[in-house]
Amino acid sequence: MNCPYQRIRVSAVVCVSPVLLQTPLIASLPTPNFLMHALSIPTWIIHISSVIEWIVAIWLIWIYGELTNNRSWWGLSLAMLPALVSAMCACTWHYFDNAESLEWLVTLQATMTLVGNFTLWGAAFLIWRSTKSSNTVEPEPIKSEP
Repeated sequence: MNCPYQRIRVSAVVCVSPVLLQTPLIASLPTPNFLMHALSIPTWIIHISSVIEWIVAIWLIWIYGELTNNRSWWGLSLAMLPALVSAMCACTWHYFDNAESLEWLVTLQATMTLVGNFTLWGAAFLIWRSTKSSNTVEPEPIKSEP
């Protein structure tokens, strides 16, 4: 639903009826200088803490790869980088109030999300493959006698 009053912002997105806006009390309130799509403080906390959490996860997975001497875990930590770039694109675009001149960040974010999904899939496959023992005997099919 499009709100004709783009400059009114409360913590939630609210469209106020034109009749209510014409009342003297509402009309006398100052209009905030930020737009409706600006993020609230709790949303910023979630965005920033998610980026920090992702950085810590990358670091911890790298450490785990060193401790287990399994390079496929290093691959997972590197495969997480495109998703981190995607998150940083989103935060940057929101920080600059979703500026039209920075809409290329949305395309970059979508591309990095796609690339990140494939790199994470590949890293998960490499981890799975590294867990298969090399001395595992393949099961033979059961032969039935006629």
